Amino acid sequence: MKGTPINYVEFPAKDLTATKQFFEKAFGWRFTDYGPEYTAFTESGLEGGFYQSELSSVTAKGSALVVLYTESLEDSVSIVEQHGGEIIKPIFSFPGGRRFHFQEPSGNELAVWSDQ
Repeated sequence: MKGTPINYVEFPAKDLTATKQFFEKAFGWRFTDYGPEYTAFTESGLEGGFYQSELSSVTAKGSALVVLYTESLEDSVSIVEQHGGEIIKPIFSFPGGRRFHFQEPSGNELAVWSDQ
């Protein structure tokens, strides 16, 4: 039996406008608004959305970690910081590569990794 692929992911967002601007500028994602409390994203490798909420997705509270890929980890750190993200775990090595964790303007934690 073939596995069922993950098709969509949703995140909470305290500030939809700031979150959209961050991902548009830092990673080139595109957004479509569906009313004032929801926006969907594409051009990210996996489609998804952000919904208005005072909550945030962080691993310390048991959330899943979404990990982005880059060929240049150091450049990605600079881009995240330049566009308003906060590095919460600096670059570290793990078997197979290196990565860092960041929070975007609404407080959601994501990571970026590279095999370089």
